[in-house]
Order: sequence, then C-alpha cells, then structure tokens
Amino acid sequence: MADASVIRIKPNYFIHVLDNNTNVTRVELGPRTLTRQDHEKVVLGPDPMIMVPPRHYCIIANPVVRDDDGTPISDDHGQYKLRHGDEEIRFEQDPFPLYPGEKLLGKVAPLQVVATNSALRLRAIRDFEDADKVKRVAGDEWLCEGPGTYKPRVEVQVVEITKATIIKPNQALRLRARKACLDRQGRERKAGEEWLVRQSGAYLPGVDEEVVETVNSYVLTDKKALHLKAVKTFTDELGKERKAGEEWLVRQSGAYLPGVDEEVVETVNSYVLTDKKALHLKAVKTFTDELGKERKAGEEWPITANEAETHIPDVYEQVVGEVKITTLNNRQYCVVLDPIDEKTGKPQLGKKQLRKGEVNFFLRPGESLENNIQSVYVLAEEEALLLRAKESFKSGDKVHEPGDRWMVYGPTDFVPPVQVEVVEKRKAIPLDENEGIYVRDIQSGKVRMVCGQSYMLKSNEELWSKDLPRAVEELLQKDRADSGDSFDNEGRDKTRVVTYRAPHNSAVQIYDYKEKKSRVVFGPELIMLGPDEHFTVISLSGDKPKKPHVVKTLGLSLGPDFMTDIVTVETSDHARLSLKLSYNWHFEVNKDSPEDGAKIFQVPDFVGDSCKAIASRVRGAVASVSFDSFHKHSARIIRQAVFGADARQNRFAFTSNNLVITNIDIQSVEPVDQRTRDSLQKSVQLAIEITTKSQEAAARHEAERLEQEARGRLERQKINDEAEAEKSRQELLSLQAQSAAVESTGQAKAEAKARAEAAQIEGEASVRQAQLRAEASKIKSEAELIQLKQKQEAEIDHQRKVDELDLARARELAGIDSAKFKATVTSIGAETIKAIAQAGPEMQAKMLQGLGLKGFMITDGNSPINLFNTAQGFLGGVNPSDI
Repeated sequence: MADASVIRIKPNYFIHVLDNNTNVTRVELGPRTLTRQDHEKVVLGPDPMIMVPPRHYCIIANPVVRDDDGTPISDDHGQYKLRHGDEEIRFEQDPFPLYPGEKLLGKVAPLQVVATNSALRLRAIRDFEDADKVKRVAGDEWLCEGPGTYKPRVEVQVVEITKATIIKPNQALRLRARKACLDRQGRERKAGEEWLVRQSGAYLPGVDEEVVETVNSYVLTDKKALHLKAVKTFTDELGKERKAGEEWLVRQSGAYLPGVDEEVVETVNSYVLTDKKALHLKAVKTFTDELGKERKAGEEWPITANEAETHIPDVYEQVVGEVKITTLNNRQYCVVLDPIDEKTGKPQLGKKQLRKGEVNFFLRPGESLENNIQSVYVLAEEEALLLRAKESFKSGDKVHEPGDRWMVYGPTDFVPPVQVEVVEKRKAIPLDENEGIYVRDIQSGKVRMVCGQSYMLKSNEELWSKDLPRAVEELLQKDRADSGDSFDNEGRDKTRVVTYRAPHNSAVQIYDYKEKKSRVVFGPELIMLGPDEHFTVISLSGDKPKKPHVVKTLGLSLGPDFMTDIVTVETSDHARLSLKLSYNWHFEVNKDSPEDGAKIFQVPDFVGDSCKAIASRVRGAVASVSFDSFHKHSARIIRQAVFGADARQNRFAFTSNNLVITNIDIQSVEPVDQRTRDSLQKSVQLAIEITTKSQEAAARHEAERLEQEARGRLERQKINDEAEAEKSRQELLSLQAQSAAVESTGQAKAEAKARAEAAQIEGEASVRQAQLRAEASKIKSEAELIQLKQKQEAEIDHQRKVDELDLARARELAGIDSAKFKATVTSIGAETIKAIAQAGPEMQAKMLQGLGLKGFMITDGNSPINLFNTAQGFLGGVNPSDI
C-alpha cells in the first residue's frame, strides 16, 4: 500500500503522508482517493479512526496542541505541534484520527462505576483546579464516593478502591487517624489516635482514617470472666478511673465490648473440680484470695473438690496446671521426686519416695514422678534384669556399693528400690550351629564369638557390634537378596556373627588383623567371621573396554569363564582398528595347598592386568603387519601373538597368580576412523561387483561357445544330408537310364545310352562339385570355429588379466588410509575412470574389426539354403567343364 500510486481511503479511515521534499507529515482523512506524488510516501495506514462510544474513554500520548476552537496548531513548516511527554484523556466524541506523533495508550476502556458503599481513593500527581473550583496540590488525597461514575483526569491517580465495612451487632470498628483530621461525627482526631465506631451498619472510612481491625464483643457467663489491662490511664464505661498497667476482672454476665484503652489479656474460664481433678495455683504477687487467705508472691498451693466445686482464678493467681489423680493398681509402682513432708508441709528436695499400688493420690506442688507410672517387672524363666546401684544400700545380707552390677534371674516379679537403676532387660539368645553373636567382657575388653547354643549375657558382658566397611555391607546385602533370604530394611544386626555363603568353585580371602595372617576358604562353604577378621574385597575391571573398579565382589571365581575386551590396534600402514576379543580363562590352584590359595589373590585386579597384557601382545603383533595381511589372517596373527608360534599350544599362563588363558575368540573387527570404515565398505562392494561381473562374462562366453558349436554341428549335418540326397538322386537317374535303355532299341538305345552317359557325367560332376562344396564349407566352418575359439580364448585371457589388475588395484586401494584414498581418486579424475570402464567393450569392438569380416549370414537353422553356386565364389569362378 505504501508503494501504490493511487490510495483509496475508506470512510472513518486516515493515513499519514510524508512529503520527502519538506520532511513534513500530513493527515489525509477518508473517504477520498489520493494520488500519491513521487516525492510523497505513506508512512501509516490506512488505519481506522479512534471511536470512543458513550461511557468510554481513551488516553492519547503526545497529544497535538489545539487552539480555543479545538483546531490543531501547526508550526511555520506545516508540522503539527505536540505536547511531548504529556497525556490527554478523551471521552465520547466523533471518530477522530491520530495526528503524526500521537499514540493510543492501551485500548478504549469503559468508565469506572463506583458502587454503593464504596469509594475511589484518589491522589493528585500535579497541581490543578477541579470542576468544583477546588485547588488540588500534588500529593493531596480525597475520596470519590459512590454511587456514581468516575471520569479520569491525567492529573489524578487512582490509589485504591475502598469498600465500606459492615458493623454487626456486638461488634465495633477500630479506626486510626493517619493525620490530624475530622471524623464522620465532626470530632477532631490527632495523628495516630484510635477510637471505636460502635453503631451497627455500613461504615465507609474517611480518606485520613485507617481501619485497624473489627472488634468482637466477649460474652461472659457465670463461669467465665474477662481479664483486662489498662494500656494508659483512662476512665472506663462504669466511670471508674484505671491507671496504666492496672489489671482487673469483669465477672458480670452478658456481652462486654472492651474500650480502646482496655487491653483484653485473656478470657478466664472457671475450672470445674472433681474427685479426680485438682487445680495447681501460684501467686504472682502478694495478695488476699477470695477465701480471705493471704498468699505470698511465688507461693503455690492446690485446690481440690473438698474446698470448692468451681474456681475462677484471680488476676494475681496463676494456674500452673490441672492436676489429675494418680492411680496405681497392684501391678504398678512409681517414684515420687521431692516428696512433701507430712509434718512440715515442705518439699524434701533431692529425695525419692517409692509408692506401690493399690493407692490413689494427688501430686502436690513441687512433686513429680520419675518416668511416670511403671509396671512391675515380670521375668520369665529365660529372662533377667541387669541392675546397677546408684547409691550404697543393703539387700538382705549383701551390701551393694554405688556402681555395682548384678543380675536378677526369673521366674519372678521385681520392683526396683530407689537406690537401684534397671540398666536393661535381657533374654537368653537362642543360636543355631550356623549362628553366633559377638560378646565383649566390659572388664577385660576381650571380644569373643559364641555359636551354636542358647546364651544369656552375664552382668560383666555386653553385645559387641562389628562394623564392616560400606562396600562389604553392600556386597553382603546383595548376596542375601540374590539368595532369597529375608532381611530388614535397616540392615544387618551388627551384634550377630557375620556369615557369607561362598559360591561353588570360588575362593574367599579373610584377614585376621589381630593374628596378622590371612586364610583362604574355597566354596561351597559357609564362612563365619571372627571378631578381628575381615573380608578382602576384590575390585575387578569391567565394561567393554575394561575400566578399573567396576566389579566388586567377596568371592573370586576360579573359572572356567570368559571375559570380553575391546582393543584398539594400528597396523603398519597406520590403519586403526577396534577389536572385540573374548578370552576363556581359569585358575589352576591346588585347594589343599595354602600357598596356592594365597597366590591367586596376589594380583588385585587379574581381569585388568590380563586384558592389558594380552592387548599389549596383540597391538605389538598387529603393528608389524599391513591391513591387507591382517584382514586375511587376523585370527592366526592374534593367536600367535598370545599363544606363540605353536598353533597347537592354546595356553597362556600368568605365573604370578596361576591364571591361564585357554582360548581367544575374535568377535568383531571394525575400523576406528569413520572414513576408513566407509572406504573399506566401498572396496568390499567394488570387489563383490567385480567378481559378479567376471562370473557373468564367463557365463556369457561359455553360452556363446556352446551356441557356435551347435551351429557348426548343424552346418555339418546339413552338408551330409545334401550329399546323401545327391547320391540318392544319382541312383535314381541310373535306374531311369537303365529303364529307358531297356525300352528303347536301335537309335533310341544309342541316344538313350548317350543321354545316360551324359547324365552320368553330369551327375558325377554334380557329385564332385557337391563334394568340393562340402569340403570348402567344412574348411570355412573349421576356420571360423578356430578363429572364434581363438577369439574367445583371447577375450577370456584379456578379461582375466583385466580382472586380476582390477582386483590388485582394489586390494591396494583398500589398504590406503582415507587421506591417501581421497588424493588418489582426485588425481585419477572422472574421465580416467570412465575410460577404464569402457576399455573392455572398445577392445572387443577393435578385435571384431581386426577379423576383417565384410559380410555374414544369419539363419534360424530350419530353412534349407542352396549352396551349389556358392563354391564358385570360394574357388575364384572355376568352370564346371574344366573339372
């Protein structure tokens, strides 16, 4: 549209046209058709005019300057003047265009309607005078209360929408003055002053009023009071002066709404006391309670149902807690700490008192239970209690000193005295032959292993936990999971003897750190670790290619087994190959010899070491041969590198740990370089294509040879048939002559005889001629056959040599690396490759031309051909009468 010469502007549309000569943009309004001049350019539009419907408005940025009549003002150059950085709000009016530089901010929006019981909080952002002739200064705030419609101004900012708060019965609204102002009732309020509005209904806070909270009244009953505190000195609603910090109770039943200067500390409920519940009180300061008894600050006392059925704590009474009755049956006991002396009524600090059931009592202030209510220890026949004396006391005839430990064995029931501490309850531990525990003597520190019996720990013994390395714990847990044994999610019981099932045909090494020696256990066997013994974790290489510390195990498999590795080698012509090799291995070990058993563990990672040793030999052997030789004899080269020159010896032994490699399987051979891999693939495809074409050519030549032999035999058969036909014809003529001689006499006989002789001569001549023709044809056929045979042999020999050359060339190309291969192809060129491809057909054409054939005849072999006059051409035009 900007490049069109004729612009059609629709009604209520406009465009901006830039005059490139004056660099002034003008506005064109529709409807009209504008013919654009060469020096003019349409920079905007056609765009629709801005339409503001009723009760809507829009904001225009950078509005145009207008005179008193509303006409836009332009400068001396004809450019419209703008109020840059200013905004203008336009309400309902006719559609209007945007002058150059004006922008529509946002969209045309409806005017905001202020609902009933709500208002808009407005703030002046610049000085102005509103429609009511009220001067507003920047920062002034006021309310636009509803119901009504708010018309926005650029000088005014809408801060928030304020809604009226509904005050329900028994509620009040707590307000705070933001600054000195007059409230709704016309009272002066200072900044920060707070007051309550108690009238029910909707209340809309003024612009300088802030709603703090809605205050609910408290409903008081005969069993509930209100604890109040004066925030500052004031006179309450009852006309009583309250000093700042003073506290009091409101006990009158009904609804009570606290004043602004009254702080509700809490609602105090009365406590109902029963035979099983008492109240524990404490005096905050010295005062006289409702019973007329003076209480000193800090004093504590109980109130039971014998003194009052209900009790509302006074302001200076602190309820420490409700005390429930303590009930003990005949199988329970408790220990009371700091018991109250019945004579003096004072607590006996530091003392303990044992109370056995059956009994009911309230704990007095200061008293507490040690470990709550406890049950009497009932011991079975295989149970016992481990006791420890906390202080010196006498039990029967025996005196126990502090720290003494002893056992109480069942069956019995036992209540420990206050001087005795129950360390633990023990049970006899039943153990199978394959189970055991670690027991430690706490006096000597010696740890021993107990197996195969039911064992009760003594007073000077305890269970000892055997810690294992994290790797061993994981391997044991995995072994239990693989064997199907159930185990807890928390792990192994460390006090139990560590057991491990050594698999079949495996060996496990165990080291005793106390004796400083190791032992080797061959599977299948159940291994039980002593207190100072630990497993030797075997860390082996894994993955392909081999990486160290991949496989961790406790048992070393003795084989036979296999392992697979990927080895990267480089031939003498720098062809890098990736070999995937698999080795069969086993350990040769005498299980009765401890030396042989320890020897297999001398190499920590036999997998990694053996793979590295074999890979080193393979790389050394492959580095000395070319790629072509390695490609043909890869298996022999690798086996000789590992096992030696003797092919019958499939054995590679490691004397350090008795490891024996018995066989090597070459699973794959792949070039490492992608370009080499592509070149090898192309050469293989080329060799396959050459072999296929050679076989096709040999088959085609054989078919042509058989066809020529068949044609030769057909020609001989035709000649023989013609000779036989001539003989039969001669005999027929002889018989006819004899018949004519018998019939005729005289002259007739002589004429007949002469004619017969002539015929005989003619026949003999024809036979001779046929014989000569047959001989000539035979000579020609033999010559053609010899020539054809020589031609075919020459073609076969030529094709064989060409094929050998191509195969030799393909083999040579297969051994060249990617860079040399690319350079060779580039140097040969496309035309040379084309000439090589056409060499065979052109050679065949030249050989056919060299035979000198000027004419040939094609027949299907079914129709006879007359060859009587053909021989004349071969014999140079011989006259039959001269023969």
